[in-house]
Amino acid sequence: MNETTARVHELHLYRQYFDLVAAGAKTIEVRVKYPHLADLTAGDTLRFRIKGTDETCEVKVERVTEYPDFEALLDGEGPANVNPTAAREQQLANIRAIYPPEKEALGALAIRMRRGAV
Repeated sequence: MNETTARVHELHLYRQYFDLVAAGAKTIEVRVKYPHLADLTAGDTLRFRIKGTDETCEVKVERVTEYPDFEALLDGEGPANVNPTAAREQQLANIRAIYPPEKEALGALAIRMRRGAV
């Protein structure tokens, strides 16, 4: 193996979002730009896990795009790609309930992902 080998990153996900990812309906994952995600890149695999369970779902990262905040991310990626079951304003409220303002200030990552052969 060399340094360009794709990596697997394990992340926790709430059930409602996990189910959308598993069904292939959610194609953009929203995360704060934490240091541990700095090396996330196209070709990597995300293994989502529902906290406290053994349930996992793997997706392939197609691209990672940085945004200054969640509003810009939703406008740039399209709310239907982030959560096809909720309107933009509801999604913004849901995301901000997970990540307080000091976390959003770090920047937002839109992770384009695809189900299928991982």
